Amino acid sequence: MEEILGLVETHLRTALGEPDARAAVTFLGTDRIEVLRFLDGDAGIVRYVTLGMSAAPMADPTAPVADPAGPRAELVLSVRGGLADTDQVVRALAVLAASPQVEGVVVAPGGSLDLGGPLWPGAPFHSVLAGESGGLVPDLELAAPAAPVRFLPLLPMTPNEAAWKRVRGAAALQERWLAGGTDLRDPLRRSVALDD
Repeated sequence: MEEILGLVETHLRTALGEPDARAAVTFLGTDRIEVLRFLDGDAGIVRYVTLGMSAAPMADPTAPVADPAGPRAELVLSVRGGLADTDQVVRALAVLAASPQVEGVVVAPGGSLDLGGPLWPGAPFHSVLAGESGGLVPDLELAAPAAPVRFLPLLPMTPNEAAWKRVRGAAALQERWLAGGTDLRDPLRRSVALDD
């Protein structure tokens, strides 16, 4: 476990540079989840990345034994800095990253994760959509039989967007965002227009 997390952190440093802050959260009965913060000063973007979710493969909780080749992932949230107190997102990200251990959730692109409350105090988002990996942070190959670690971007959703996604699907919501020119990194953005 520690060896994999060491490889993941080195991979993140190669892709994003040195983190300027880190925090750790532990929930009863789970392994520690850390959240690293990376600043992209040129673009004014703050990136929060979990570290700990990939220590074990995600598995169906009804399976008698976890498959060592099961999927592994970490979560990446990118927001525009200085517009909201987004540093308070650490606990929410740790909750999401612990969901495979706690609830047996397999987090995959197109899936949504609901917090039941704002991502950070005052945030208009209560859930996130997991995007496709391989963009900002390339997948990290591990020794066989382990599956590669995928770094899934999180796209914050307003409650209306999350409800619409449940009915229409992730692809339809992403098309709406694209058609509406939605800045998904804006921590203050409003819901995209969802009327037909």
